[in-house]
Amino acid sequence: MSANDPFARLPEAAFFTVTSTAVTDGAAWPPEQHSSGVPGGKDVSPQLSWSGAPDGTKSYAVTVYDPDAPTGSGFWHWAVADIPATVTELPEDAGDDTGSGLPEGAFQLPNDARAARFIGAAPPAGHGPHRYFVVVHALDVESIGVPVDSTPAVLGFTMAGHILGRAVLTATAETPA
Repeated sequence: MSANDPFARLPEAAFFTVTSTAVTDGAAWPPEQHSSGVPGGKDVSPQLSWSGAPDGTKSYAVTVYDPDAPTGSGFWHWAVADIPATVTELPEDAGDDTGSGLPEGAFQLPNDARAARFIGAAPPAGHGPHRYFVVVHALDVESIGVPVDSTPAVLGFTMAGHILGRAVLTATAETPA
């Protein structure tokens, strides 16, 4: 695992809480949250619940990022923008091909596999453990204003000046050699 901290150069933000029925912070992803290209993997986005967001939150974004991918830039597995501030939970598999579990107005951006959906963990065999940062970003705008075909990196850049708080859950995965 690398020491890469995806938040090291971002503005400070208040912390709030995110939990999941699928995975505990610091634990391994269950098979459902692995890529369908991995035996037993199903590309099912995890259930997420959050609470304690800062006052002034007008919307949320959710991202799932692997900074340990051997790309030089990590790997974005999921990005959802424009989740209304009244929503504090996403059901399991909200990140399917249609985004059927997302609230009205929210949308998925293409991940690094160029699919606008959740794609599960699939670290290269023998590469060691990878960390997956599941982050709920509390924002000070109702709409972040990025096009639906933007990349998660563009979303992150656009959000940087609008983040009031961050709720972080870290999952892990490893594919044996």
